[in-house]
Amino acid sequence: TSSGQFRNSYPLIGPAAMGFKSLLAAAGGAAAGVATATFAVPTAVGALGFTAAGITAGSAAAAMMSSAATAAGGSVAAGSIVAVLQSVGATGCGAATTGAAAATGAVVAGTASRCVARSRL
Repeated sequence: TSSGQFRNSYPLIGPAAMGFKSLLAAAGGAAAGVATATFAVPTAVGALGFTAAGITAGSAAAAMMSSAATAAGGSVAAGSIVAVLQSVGATGCGAATTGAAAATGAVVAGTASRCVARSRL
């Protein structure tokens, strides 16, 4: 068989199936995901009042904590949204969150690039 026939018999999968533009878009999406998890999310959480020094008095975070503590009988439950947001405010997003954001960004950007390329927009 000629190399053309062989190539058409076995469809490419993974990065080999992506065009250069799609691969570049996926890399850009991964970078955007990392930037979001590293900078944007902690900044937004800090603006709500979840900080490394604790919950800021009079903030949205303080209102959330008060509501959660009242509902739970005086304490904030571990793993609750208030506890998770305070953890992010104090330490930033962990490696797993950053990795998940990067992977999501890569998939979304790569897929969008392929769709645009196929529609010839």
